[in-house]
Amino acid sequence: MFDKVIRIDMTKIEATEEILAEQYKQLSGRTLSSRLVSDEIPPFADSLGPHNKIFITCGLLAGTTVSSANRLSIGSKSPLTGGIKESNAGGIAAYKMGRLGIRAIVLEGLREDDNWYIAVINKDGCRLKEASGLKGKGIYDKATLLYEEFGEKIGIILIGPAGERLLFTAGVANNDGDGAPGRFSGRGGLGAVMGSKHLLAIVLDDTGCIVSEAAEKDLFKEKVKLFHKGILETTQTNETLPKYGTASLVDVTNALGGLPTRNFQTGRFEQADKINAQSLYDTIKKRAGEGNTTHSCMPGCIIRCSNIFADENGKTIVSPLEYETISLAGSNLEIGDLDTIARINYDCNDYGVDTIDIGAAIGVAMEAGILNFGDKDAVLSLMQEVKEGTPLGRIIASGCAITGKVLGIRRAPVVKGQAMAAYEPRAVKGTAITYMTSPMGADHTAGNLVRTNIKPDMKEQLVVASRDAQIAMTIFDGLGFCMFIAASVKDRQILVDLVNARFGWDITKEDLVQIARENMILEREYNRKAGFTEAHDRLPEHFYEEENPVTGTVFDITEEDLEKLVF
Repeated sequence: MFDKVIRIDMTKIEATEEILAEQYKQLSGRTLSSRLVSDEIPPFADSLGPHNKIFITCGLLAGTTVSSANRLSIGSKSPLTGGIKESNAGGIAAYKMGRLGIRAIVLEGLREDDNWYIAVINKDGCRLKEASGLKGKGIYDKATLLYEEFGEKIGIILIGPAGERLLFTAGVANNDGDGAPGRFSGRGGLGAVMGSKHLLAIVLDDTGCIVSEAAEKDLFKEKVKLFHKGILETTQTNETLPKYGTASLVDVTNALGGLPTRNFQTGRFEQADKINAQSLYDTIKKRAGEGNTTHSCMPGCIIRCSNIFADENGKTIVSPLEYETISLAGSNLEIGDLDTIARINYDCNDYGVDTIDIGAAIGVAMEAGILNFGDKDAVLSLMQEVKEGTPLGRIIASGCAITGKVLGIRRAPVVKGQAMAAYEPRAVKGTAITYMTSPMGADHTAGNLVRTNIKPDMKEQLVVASRDAQIAMTIFDGLGFCMFIAASVKDRQILVDLVNARFGWDITKEDLVQIARENMILEREYNRKAGFTEAHDRLPEHFYEEENPVTGTVFDITEEDLEKLVF
């Protein structure tokens, strides 16, 4: 039951099936992918070389319609950070994997010829198919052609031209229930690793699958109802997120002085009211047509925090348009126009790159004088260069850190080579501690504290809160849950009960915490062996010395303060 591993060797062009080893039985999502990275990829391996691998995993409740439990995790050694990486996304791919009884898909080996392939997985196994005709096509065209060949109900995991070109911001996309391939494991450049193996897509066809029932069927149904009741009785998950989605954070961070603006020079944007949640909601409602203010990215999700953003004629521009992109491609570039941000989002999706790192890289290019802050047309023109692969376009698509080095801009908002997400670190210090200390680089999903009530000068409490948030997020990522359930899960016992009822296990809340702690230690140790030191657990120097003009603060968490961060 739900214990298959599909191992795809791209050197030999063959796929084999095995059973998940006993020591991995209770692992899934991030905890499984990180353990496999640690066990199978040498820390010194070239991230685009023959010894790197990709591990695509899903959570323990994948394949069910438990709300928010079908996120897809992808783990590898990152070409962007040089260390261990897990990047996850919503969509239907993990759901399809669960129905197929697959806990992990392993991509290994290397190809250096001109042949490109897709993998087709169904109830009968996995086969590889030559598909060089798809090379060079954007994500949306690739998806359309795959639907035409295999049907519209398939799940797809795919890369765009950026992954084919081995660019460091390349992500891995998968589709939602409406067929839009806009759910991205965008961070860390893992699309480039997939591209190095010449695998363009994985097709997941669960037709004819007979899914095993829960070990304790009636108990499982009871616990699912209780879990869903918690979501429906929590304001954030039943009202705020369904109506406004992640864009609700625009006003929150702007009020805190933490909305990245003008290449993170400040934390407040004068045009925030043009790109905030209310503006997004009103625009979608007014235009009607294909637009939708609430949308589910995965089967069974009752939070429905996604959206479909349409143009003035009611035709879809992109789905979804979310907070991180609104900030990095909006306020960070001093662009107060949702249509422009949505088109940047679409271009990033189609090319297959991370909107966060691309937005940050363009901000650095603006500071370098390559284009002016607020110049919408220039940004859209630059995005065409990115897609065409011009020299400047390739620099931008190599990420914020490289863009800063090439253009001579030292104020690049990165940690461990990865661009910061949409929380200015001098204003949102708790999240900044996570940026610094997470093995993943500047990643808000590793432990976000934007809504914490801890005051910025309470250093010890912020460090402890970041540690606890990182452990909590490892639990959610390890189980395949969306981070937004955190508001409604007052007691993790419900998570334990769901897992135990499905598998007939007897794990405890303490077991969840222990697995998460061990995973964090494992990830940090992997990075240490890969050459990381304490110097990598720092923000760029200027954040310690130059004030955020809105808050009047610098980042003042020291190495001594971080001694409390022990997993």
